[in-house]
Amino acid sequence: MTTKTVLVIGSLNMDLAVSVQKLPHQGETVFGSSFATFPGGKGANQAVAAGRLGAAVKMAGCVGRDGFGADLLEGLQASHVDRTCVEQVDQSTGTALITVDAAGANTIVVVGGANWACDAAAVDKALTAAGEPGILVLQNEIPQETVEYAIKAAKAQGWTVIFNPAPARTLSRDIMPLVDIIIPNETETAVLTGLPADSDEAVIKAARKLLDQGIGTVVITLGARGSLCCSGAEQYRIQPYPVKAVDTTAAGDAYVGAMATGLAEGRSLRDSLEFASAAAAVAVTRAGAQPSLPWRKEVDAFIRKAGSLG
Repeated sequence: MTTKTVLVIGSLNMDLAVSVQKLPHQGETVFGSSFATFPGGKGANQAVAAGRLGAAVKMAGCVGRDGFGADLLEGLQASHVDRTCVEQVDQSTGTALITVDAAGANTIVVVGGANWACDAAAVDKALTAAGEPGILVLQNEIPQETVEYAIKAAKAQGWTVIFNPAPARTLSRDIMPLVDIIIPNETETAVLTGLPADSDEAVIKAARKLLDQGIGTVVITLGARGSLCCSGAEQYRIQPYPVKAVDTTAAGDAYVGAMATGLAEGRSLRDSLEFASAAAAVAVTRAGAQPSLPWRKEVDAFIRKAGSLG
């Protein structure tokens, strides 16, 4: 099968997770019950998701010249992601410091570190290395000027631009019409539009507002309620696969990576979204971020067993 390249430009983080009985108050010291490190960062998660699903995927971004950076690079390679455009820089690798209590409540401190070194030069290098235009995937964990430059440069070269605005941050008005597909969740939709997204009617209204800003297609992920796709030509819901969720971490990243993979394979948008729904469903049945992201054979087997959403 001939596929287009999926180029992911974004963040690479190492997540440092501590489990505690209760979260500490200011000035308080508590004992933790476990500690673990997990590869993460929305950019890396989405690249790994696409790589495991069989896409010809390249990752561009920055890590530090440290142990965390080396581990993240190894993880990309193990998931069939081309890492040649991930640069090692003098800043420390991005980290997320996560504390989770017995009830599942958490506090998170993100240190962007090397991710903030991802600049226009890195974008140009990645676009050149990728060759023929394909599917570009971007998020909001690198500098905004880099995201906007990447959208402009890629669109001028004929790439299909997918933008996952996480964490929520608005783009310049002249950039919005260059985005082919935007994929926010309900919270991000509310921030981007200034409208509530707490009902189906409200979500549709918010999606229409994003379309009015010039975006080609809006796909709003709704968690256990599936997703909504709106464009100038059509509007439809993608129903979720019924599964028992264990951990929703990186479910959105599985969805984005799978959708990009489907489009790169030449599938229709609707087929790609149904494939993405299946990948996300598998991901939520397992714990962790990148460890939960499924391989292609797992998603194909899940679909065969569960049946088509149509």
